[in-house]
Amino acid sequence: MGKTLTETSNDKRLTFLGHLGELRQRLIRCVIAVVIASIISFIFAKQIFYILILPTGGINLIYIEMTEMIGTYMKVCLTSGIILAMPYLTYQLLMFVSPALTRKEKRYVYLILPWIALMFVGGVAFGYFILIPPATKFLITFGSDIATPQIKIGNYISIVSRLLLAIGLVFEMPVVTTFLSRLGIITSKWLANKRKLAIIFAFILAAIITPTFDPINQSLVAVPLILLYEMSIWLAKLVQRREPREVTSLATPVS
Repeated sequence: MGKTLTETSNDKRLTFLGHLGELRQRLIRCVIAVVIASIISFIFAKQIFYILILPTGGINLIYIEMTEMIGTYMKVCLTSGIILAMPYLTYQLLMFVSPALTRKEKRYVYLILPWIALMFVGGVAFGYFILIPPATKFLITFGSDIATPQIKIGNYISIVSRLLLAIGLVFEMPVVTTFLSRLGIITSKWLANKRKLAIIFAFILAAIITPTFDPINQSLVAVPLILLYEMSIWLAKLVQRREPREVTSLATPVS
């Protein structure tokens, strides 16, 4: 005999509660990982400050509030902690969705984990070495013939840390699209058809990420984003499934 409507509803509720419980456990693990990584970052906070300030070219940063340096220290440690813990955070996310994947698809998850970490580090390196020096130079020197710049360290650290984190996440695009293409969720043809929209979105995202209104600095972000999208199309074409992904129907067959 088939299950009654009440039994089916109870099963769905138990399944939903089980997913919520697993999500809570993985979120707790993520928080613990960020806290541990932030504590490690606190130990090396001075070295991290030196690295972040290096692109300014030796300009003197100031603070004018008693609590500003404490808040800036916490911000640096938290951002560094998130960056250090990012591979583990991504792993927890993938493990949360893994029950919906087949055994073969789960192997793809383990294969892309190193690439997730590598692309994130590459994005942070790109932001630090390519984007931050011209952006900070433009912001500091703009109008310096009218007034002497006195840059607050809290403002500088906030801009730089947000920029590095955003660029690192954006550089994950080829890995994510390759993974989705291998699962049969998206195709290279679909990505190619969205190329014009992606170019527009790249410049919009570049305007949001970059702290300047300078089109040159915005192009330094937009052009790599477009290249990453083109790389995603090529990778998707290389690894995409030849057969459509099977979708399990939730409907009960009519007898």
